[in-house]
Amino acid sequence: MSTEPGELLGIDPIELRFPFELNKQISCTLQLTNKTDKQVAFKVKTTSPKKYCVRPNNGMVAPRSKADVVVTMQAQREVPPDMQCKDKFLVQSAIVAKEIMPKEVTGDMFTKDSGNIVDEVKLKVVYLAQSSSQSEGYEDGNLGSLSYQEPFALISKLMEEKNSAVELNNKLRQELDLLRRDISRQHGGFSLVLVLVVAILGILLGFLMKR
Repeated sequence: MSTEPGELLGIDPIELRFPFELNKQISCTLQLTNKTDKQVAFKVKTTSPKKYCVRPNNGMVAPRSKADVVVTMQAQREVPPDMQCKDKFLVQSAIVAKEIMPKEVTGDMFTKDSGNIVDEVKLKVVYLAQSSSQSEGYEDGNLGSLSYQEPFALISKLMEEKNSAVELNNKLRQELDLLRRDISRQHGGFSLVLVLVVAILGILLGFLMKR
C-alpha cells in the first residue's frame, strides 16, 4: 500500500542546500516529523552514496515526534559546472508495528510487497555559491594580501632610504678626510675654511641620519 508523498513524514527542508566550498566537508540537517499516531520507520537513499554520508540512514520516528538526519557531503576538489548538482535523495517511510526496534529496520519494509503503508519523497541537492566578499576573504585571500603588502612596502622603502643615507654619510666622511689631509699638508694645520666646511658637513649629516 502506498500514500501520497509526505503523508507519513513531514520533511524539512524539501531541498538539501549545501554552501559549496572546495576541499571542505559540508553538512545539512533534515528534520523528519511523524504526522501519524503510528510508529514510522524510515530509510534515506542517495544516487551518490560515495559522495555523501547519512547519519542515521535509517531508524524510527515515534508517533507525533521528530527525528534529525545529518547529511554530510565529502570534500570536493572541483567546482561543478554552473554550480549545478544532479544528485538526488529518496526518503522512504513505512508504518510498522510498535514492537519493532530501530536496529530491525530493513529495506524490505519499504517495498510494495511488504503489505506496509509506504511513502516516498524525493529531494534535490542545491549548491549555494559564496558571495564575492567571502570568496575574496577566504578563498582567494585578496583582502588579507592587501593588508599585509602595504606595511612591507613601507618598511622596504624606509630601509632603502636608510641605506642610501648611510652610503652618502660614508662618502662624505671619506671626502672630508681627504680635504682635511690636503689642507694639513698645504697649511700645516686647520684653517678657518676647514672649520666652516666641517661644521656644514656635520649639520648635513645630522639631518640625513634623522630621516
